[in-house]
Amino acid sequence: MATDPEPGTDDSIKEPPPGTLTLARGLDILRAVGRGATNLNEVAEAAGIGKSAAQRMVKLLVQRGFLRSTHGTDFSLGPALIELGFHALYQSPVPVIAKPILEELARKYQDTVHLAVEDESQVLYVDKVPGTRGAQMRSRVGQRMPLSRTGIGKALLLDTPDRWESTFDSESPIEQATHQTKTSFLKRMKFYAAEGIALDLEDNEPGIRCVAAPIRDGSGQIVAAISMSATNPYMPDERMAALKSVMGSTAAQISRKLGYSGKTY
Repeated sequence: MATDPEPGTDDSIKEPPPGTLTLARGLDILRAVGRGATNLNEVAEAAGIGKSAAQRMVKLLVQRGFLRSTHGTDFSLGPALIELGFHALYQSPVPVIAKPILEELARKYQDTVHLAVEDESQVLYVDKVPGTRGAQMRSRVGQRMPLSRTGIGKALLLDTPDRWESTFDSESPIEQATHQTKTSFLKRMKFYAAEGIALDLEDNEPGIRCVAAPIRDGSGQIVAAISMSATNPYMPDERMAALKSVMGSTAAQISRKLGYSGKTY
C-alpha cells in the first residue's frame, strides 16, 4: 500500500514551473514508489493523474532503469536511482571526509555511529557504521526520521531556536517512544544549544539512547550531525556524559576539515 506523505514534505502545495508538469508527474511517480506504491492504481492516485498516463510514464521509467516492475506491477525503485543516489552522496564532501573518522569512532567505542543531514525538514541518514555489541539499530542509510525525536535531529536544530516549537508541533502526531512534552523538549533544546551537544533519551526508539553533535562548514552553519547510539545497558547516564566531549571533538574534527575555524565543543 502507498503510504501517506512523510512529515515535513509539502509536495502537494508546490506548483511546478510552467511547461514542466509532465516531468513533475514523473518525479511524483518515483516518490510514490519510494514511499510504498506498488501498483498502477496507487501510483496514479499519488501522482494525481489518470491510469493511462501513469502507465505510459511507468513504462518509460522502467525502460530507463528508474523503476523495476514484475509482470507490469510490483513496482520498486530501479538501479538507475541507486547509481544516482551514490553519486549524490559522494558529491557532497561531508560523507567522504567523515567516513574514516566515523569508522574509527565506531571501532574504538563499539557502538553504532550515524551521519545525517537535514532534508525536507527531516533527518536524512547518509551514513551508518554499525556497532559490534548490543542490538542492531533499525536505522539505515536513506531513511528519514523526525528532527525533534532523534538526538541527531536535535543536533541539526541547535542553531535555530525559532524553529524548535513549530518543529515539535508538526511532528507531535508521529508515534513516539516517550511522552515528551513540548515544555520539556524546549527546555532540553535550550540546554543542548548551550552545550553544543544533543541527546536522545529513548525519545525515538524504546531502549535506544544516543549522544549527537553538529558539524559545521566554513561559514559556521550546521550542515550535518553525527551521533553514537546504543541500547540502554551500554548507554547509562554516566557514559552519555563522558561521550559528550568525544562526540563534540569528533564533530569539530570533521568541521575543521570542512573549513570551520570557530570554537570546538
